Amino acid sequence: MGLRSLFKKYIIRSNWQNPQFAFLSACHTTVGDKKRPDESIHLAEAMQFCGFRSVIGSMWSVDNEVACEVISALYRKLIGDSKKLDCTGAAVVLHKAVRLLHKKIPLEQQIVFVHIGV
Repeated sequence: MGLRSLFKKYIIRSNWQNPQFAFLSACHTTVGDKKRPDESIHLAEAMQFCGFRSVIGSMWSVDNEVACEVISALYRKLIGDSKKLDCTGAAVVLHKAVRLLHKKIPLEQQIVFVHIGV
């Protein structure tokens, strides 16, 4: 059993209390494993399966600096003036965060992140 399989197994067995939002900045968190075609879900789906309403993951390799920039912009927008995390509309917020950075980061890094959920 690979590391990804163990991680997904651990996530699915976890007992989260009202999970709302997960940002997976690691590489390839929204794609399956070609070496394990019998595993039908990827890491981001495992998070949603556990009850997370909103999950952001990556489709391919993510540059560390880009991930930091996107995460910072994303959380600034999710928290806003209220000083409280509000993950409703996270897909729109992700889009706005990337748009703020579009001149700083290459195109393939602008479209690496995807949102799954509500």
